[in-house]
Amino acid sequence: MLRSLLLTSHVAAGTTGLLMGPLAIAGAMRNDRDTWWARAYPAAVTVLTVTAAGLVALNLALWPFLLIALGTEAAVVMAGNARAHARHVRLVCGSYVSLVTALLVVNWGSILAWVLPSVVGTVLVERAAASTRRRPPVRTPSRTPPPSSRP
Repeated sequence: MLRSLLLTSHVAAGTTGLLMGPLAIAGAMRNDRDTWWARAYPAAVTVLTVTAAGLVALNLALWPFLLIALGTEAAVVMAGNARAHARHVRLVCGSYVSLVTALLVVNWGSILAWVLPSVVGTVLVERAAASTRRRPPVRTPSRTPPPSSRP
């Protein structure tokens, strides 16, 4: 029962991450970090990581996958704290490459599932990061009113 609950939650979080990832990447490319998808994507990755830890606790043979989940979580956390725009884009995109790799490994079971996302993803991530130098950042309006309008 616990395994079923963890696995269902893990698949749901992975699916959410895969669906939210492109929106999170688009937001990262615009340097727009204050959107619901910019918060939903890291939340999905966190749930994915926690459920991966639970699944590994139930089957220790899966421990290498926990390392990948922890690396993906670390990338998402570091992306949230990244000051440089290009670094933020690289980390968000890199975490998404990890999710795609996991999806392919589970469904293909081939060495190509490990290699293909890394090779293609690296090229795409670097192109995305390079494009940030040519694009001005989006300025999100401040939530605090200007000093002249405060009571």
